[in-house]
Amino acid sequence: MALMAYDDYEQGERVQRWLRQNSLSIVLGLVIGLALVFGWRQWRKHETGEQEVAAQLYLHMQQAQLMGQTGRVNALVTQLMKDYADNPYALFAVSDRAVSDVRSHHLDKALVSLKWAQQHASSPALKVLTQLRIARVQLAQGHASQAMVTLGAISTGDYPALVQELRGDALLKLHRPDAARKAYQAAQRALRKAHMQSLLLSMKIDDLAAGKQGI
Repeated sequence: MALMAYDDYEQGERVQRWLRQNSLSIVLGLVIGLALVFGWRQWRKHETGEQEVAAQLYLHMQQAQLMGQTGRVNALVTQLMKDYADNPYALFAVSDRAVSDVRSHHLDKALVSLKWAQQHASSPALKVLTQLRIARVQLAQGHASQAMVTLGAISTGDYPALVQELRGDALLKLHRPDAARKAYQAAQRALRKAHMQSLLLSMKIDDLAAGKQGI
């Protein structure tokens, strides 16, 4: 019994000695651990707050667009671009303004906005959709060759039907009807594979078959 009591005492002494020798490391470890937990929570809180503010600014921008307040729209979009460039709401706002510029026939302005959106797209899918919009604007400007370059930068597996249809439009403007027909047919096959169809695409193919090649 005495020996066991001595062993317990000796172990207790060793534990206390170890704690005294390593107390600073233990305290520092606890402080760092708490700081990491606190920092993570604060970062999440900050991210959530930024998301909410960006969402509100985007909502105000949409309301200003509906009311035809061009100046306010531009001010809100500029604020989103400046303060929330990495937030998806900035991308949505810039893209919406580009659509409005296209409708107003301000194609150069729309192209500037879309190129900014492409550079700041937060996901590959958003980047591809922005590239498709850029190609559409380039076609509307009469720059079919530039549109072909833009479309060529898109991976073949991303939105194949949309890419091929736009390629067909560009090729038609470049007076290459046979290549345009092949692009339209490729778009049609991609739609069928996805169990979809496009009346407009069918009309484009029919027009080519009828010899209506001028766009």
